[in-house]
Amino acid sequence: MLQKNFSGHILETGTDEAGRGCLAGPVTAAAVILPEDFENQILNDSKQLSEKIRVRLKPIIEEHAICFAVTHLFPDEIDEINILNASMKGMQECILKLEKTPQFIIVDGNRALNAKLGLKNSVGKQFSLTEIELLKSIPNRSIIKGDAKFLSIAAASVLAKTYRDEYMDKIHEEFPMYNWKKNKGYPTKEHREAIRKYGPTKYHRMSFRLLPDQLTLDL
Repeated sequence: MLQKNFSGHILETGTDEAGRGCLAGPVTAAAVILPEDFENQILNDSKQLSEKIRVRLKPIIEEHAICFAVTHLFPDEIDEINILNASMKGMQECILKLEKTPQFIIVDGNRALNAKLGLKNSVGKQFSLTEIELLKSIPNRSIIKGDAKFLSIAAASVLAKTYRDEYMDKIHEEFPMYNWKKNKGYPTKEHREAIRKYGPTKYHRMSFRLLPDQLTLDL
């Protein structure tokens, strides 16, 4: 059973991201503050759940959460600041969007949430000094495999995954030949063969190795 709380603070938020390893589409982050009495026997790391279960959990999390936020960071920003920084920035943006300021933050992974604050990127959100100071002021702890240990991180992982999947389903209609409705932008053989045949789109991450033999791809 997943743990409810790490810090002992009532307003503890869990945050996570989805889509870091994809060739196309955004990296999507989410942050969730759950009430102390929240219980769910199905909720787990989103990677361990079927799509059907994730879709079923999404409205339950949204209804019962004290507050939550979701953020997409798109390929142009990913290409500029790199995927690791984009993943972290997405979670930072989610914290700033929350209706209540967290007293403590738990982050899936091994990197502190307030690392690389205020990147001077030319696209996407620019953090103000006030926002940077706020993020610095909130204590946080990174937890390896936190999405399989704490309810709030698991909830964030489900929201990040479901919101990102919805986005990929939407852009699939514009470029159905890549079958994003099925592969969600991940580097499947089918996806890479479509890139080889049709070339990259505006939704592809040009800083990524889109094909194994990248040098043969006419960018």
